[in-house]
Amino acid sequence: MTTDEFREKYRIEHVGPRYSGPLHLVFTSALALGTIALALSRVHTPGWALLTVPATFLYANVIEYFGHKGPMHKPTRLLRLVYRRHLLEHHAFFTDARMQTDSTRDYKMVLFPPLLIVFFFGVFALPAGLLLSALAGTNVAALFVATAMGYFLSYEWLHLAYHLGHGGPLRRHHAAHHDPAQMGRFNFNITFPVCDLIFGTAKR
Repeated sequence: MTTDEFREKYRIEHVGPRYSGPLHLVFTSALALGTIALALSRVHTPGWALLTVPATFLYANVIEYFGHKGPMHKPTRLLRLVYRRHLLEHHAFFTDARMQTDSTRDYKMVLFPPLLIVFFFGVFALPAGLLLSALAGTNVAALFVATAMGYFLSYEWLHLAYHLGHGGPLRRHHAAHHDPAQMGRFNFNITFPVCDLIFGTAKR
């Protein structure tokens, strides 16, 4: 099946008539920005707690790298749905030779599903924030949540930008990952290739 044939089949089977790419993007952005604003409103005289920002950024980069290198490209029993959506669908929909969306309806193949976003916020961000608040105080917890949500939003915006034809060097980094011959070996960071450089998996 060619890329164009897969795209048409996927759109018919998985993109409903009521789906709106711009509305999907607005929902994702509004939820993340609202969470960031709420978290930052809790920060007062942070001092040393500002170290939470670079620490969370690096933590998120590591999670992005190993999450992408692992379950997104290697099937596991508990995360088989993630593997299917990413490797079997996203990589079939977009290749290095066919990176761009054809319309806003193709956003569904790039952005995280809204229900999955709500799930991650409720299951991971909120409990982590509450735990950090109890262990290290409100400033650390709030800065962790704000930075984590900011990283998530940069992931969504940058990833969409790449598939819209923007992004410069970062887009080229991601496009190289979409080469079927090397997608399982190189360029697992989608945002900033920090871990790709550290672990020697960066390739232009």
